[in-house]
Amino acid sequence: MKNRTRALALAGSAALVATLVGAAPAPAAPAAPKVASVHGAGTISYPYVPKEHDIRFTVDAEQVPWSRPFPAQGGEQGMPVDARGKVTVYHAMPDQNFTGVAEAQVDCVVTGGRTAVITAVVTSSNVGWEGKRIGISVQDGEHGAPDRVGFSWGIANVDVQPDGTVAEPHVGTCMAPAPFTEVVKGGFKVTPAPLAPRPAKP
Repeated sequence: MKNRTRALALAGSAALVATLVGAAPAPAAPAAPKVASVHGAGTISYPYVPKEHDIRFTVDAEQVPWSRPFPAQGGEQGMPVDARGKVTVYHAMPDQNFTGVAEAQVDCVVTGGRTAVITAVVTSSNVGWEGKRIGISVQDGEHGAPDRVGFSWGIANVDVQPDGTVAEPHVGTCMAPAPFTEVVKGGFKVTPAPLAPRPAKP
C-alpha cells in the first residue's frame, strides 16, 4: 500500500510539473537593437537674411549601421553611422521673388544625447546643388528650451586660400557645425542610440 501511495504521489507530481511547463510562456524574442533617428520639420530664425525670408528644414533620417560597404577597402562593411532617409531645405526670398529648394538623400546619422548630425547628398534642387553633400545638426530642446539647427553653409565650413580667396570645402559624412539657430516653428525629435557593434566578417 505504501509503495502504491508513493507511486501515485510521484505520478501526480510529474503531471503537475508537466502542466506548469506547458503553461509557461515561451521565451520572448530578443528586442531589436535601438537605432538613432531624427524626424521633424522646423522654421528657423537666421539673423543674416531679411526678416521676411522663410527658411525651413525637414528631416526624416534613421541609422542603418554597416549598410554602405567600401569594396576598395578590403571588404570593409561600412560604418556604424550609415543611414537612410531624406532632408529637404526650403528658403523663400520674397524680396527676390524666388524660393530655393533642395532635396537630399541621407547617408549618415550620429547622435550624442539630444543632439544629432545628419549628412545627405542632394538629388534635386533649383540652386545648382545636385551631387553636393550637406551637413545639418539638430538639437532636440528640453525643459522648455527651443530646438536648434545648424547647417554647413552660410557661416560655417569656409576655407581661406593663401591668396585670401574663400572657398567652400567638401562636407564629409556626419560633418556639420553646432546647432547655432533657433527653431521658431515646428520641431524635431532626436532618438539617440549607442553605436552598433562591428558585425562579424563572413
